[in-house]
Order: sequence, then C-alpha cells, then structure tokens
Amino acid sequence: MSRSPLIARTVPTLRRAVDNLRKRKATIALVPTMGALHDGHVSLVRQAKRRASRVVVSIFVNPTQFAPTEDFGAYPRTWKADLAKLAAEDVDIVWHPGAESMYPEGFATRILPEGPALAGLEDRFRPHFFGGVATVVGKLFTQCRPDLAIFGEKDFQQLRVVAQMARDLDLGVKVIGSRTVRERDGLAMSSRNVYLSPEERQTAITLYRAMNESAGRIRAGEAVTAAMARGAAMITAAGFELDYFEVRHAATLAPVTSRKDGPLRILVAAKLGTIRLIDNIAV
Repeated sequence: MSRSPLIARTVPTLRRAVDNLRKRKATIALVPTMGALHDGHVSLVRQAKRRASRVVVSIFVNPTQFAPTEDFGAYPRTWKADLAKLAAEDVDIVWHPGAESMYPEGFATRILPEGPALAGLEDRFRPHFFGGVATVVGKLFTQCRPDLAIFGEKDFQQLRVVAQMARDLDLGVKVIGSRTVRERDGLAMSSRNVYLSPEERQTAITLYRAMNESAGRIRAGEAVTAAMARGAAMITAAGFELDYFEVRHAATLAPVTSRKDGPLRILVAAKLGTIRLIDNIAV
C-alpha cells in the first residue's frame, strides 16, 4: 500500500526532513521536476529508488528559465495528479516551494555556466535558459543535499550543463542521466505534448524518424554532412520550423565532422505550429 510523501514547502521544513533521513544513514536521490508528471518522470523516480534508499522529488516551475516571450504562465500545473503519482511510487519527500522560497526579496546571486552551456544548440535560441537552470538546480542541490540526482536524457544539453556544474563547484552530487522514455511510436514523452493537435501529434514522430535515419546513414559510412542534410530536409518537409538538427560529440557537445570523432549524439529542436519540441539519440 502506497503512503503519502512528506510535503515540504519551506527550506527549514525540508532541511529537518533531510536531516532525519541522514540520521538513519539513508542515501538520498533527488529527481528535479517542474511537475506535469508523465511516465518519463515516473521512470526517473524508479531509477532513483533503485540507486538510493530514500527519494526526494522537487516540483517547481522555475520562472528564471523562461524568457518573457515563453510559456511560463501557460506551463501545465497538475499538482493533485502529480502528488498521486508520487504517492503511488512511495516517494519520501516532495519539495514544493513557492517562488518566494526560491527567490526571496533581495535575491541577487546567479550561476552563469559556460562549457556545454555555450555549445550553440539550445543556447542559440534560448540564451537565458541555462543560467536559470544552473541557478535553480544549484539551489536544489544545496537545499536537498542529495547523494545523487537523476535527469532525463531528453534534455541532453541540460544534462551536460548540470553535470559540469556539479563537478566544477564540488557540490558532492553525482548526476546521472536516464534514458528518454518514448510513446509507442517513438515520440519522446514531454509535458508539452498535450498541446499538440491530433494532426500535429501524427507529424511529431518525424523528428524521431529523421534522427534514426541520419544515425543509420552515419553508421553505414555516409558522410556526416550528407546524412544530416537528408534528415533536416525530412523534418522541414513535414512542416516543422527547424531550429537545429546537429550531430555532436556526446560528452563535450563539440561539433564533429566524422563518425570517427568520438561517441556521437544527434540533437534536434523544431517548432510544429506554436509547440517547440526537442529530442536526441545516440549514434
């Protein structure tokens, strides 16, 4: 029978709860989320449970990673459904702060990441984004003091940024990537998928197909440039507005010119109507 997790809304409440777990020699895993939980998030929680004795899930829609033109106000908030999912997974603590707890009056310190945060992918189109992510994740790490944290690979550049930050700032948190969870047809699960019309939902799978086709061509020996050009053409022909469709070094996100340049990752971001989708796969 599932039990209700402790819900912490202030830092002192969270700290007391974490201290109580530490007194019992618990290992703690953190799963940071912005809510609107789906099966992809649940898979992160289950991996956290396999790797640690206690699990903390944060739910906070972080305003600092949204530009004024983006969908902060419209971002789905499904607290009751989220809590039910987490209770069913026997999560120990849900950290659900308000903006006043995360960014109190007078807040004036931010983390400005470089390295993978300046790879020329998401940062080209959302230059504000990784500063907001790094700052809020840095706070989550110091608030929750986990031994490890689980992030989905769907946001692959974000995963690299957070892992670099944790290493560079000696935060003592092991950052672990978890494989992207997909719908049966291959579309990566995302909280934004609910905004797709039925027709757009059918078209959206093109991103996954194009990545797989380009990856297959690269593995078969086709030149990287030619293989990626074919995939990009497939995406735009389906009606997407393409932001990027690129193959990068999987560890550094540096540009590559050949399949011999190291482990490769294909990353894509494109708009379908008003909905922007991102995805990636390993080559």
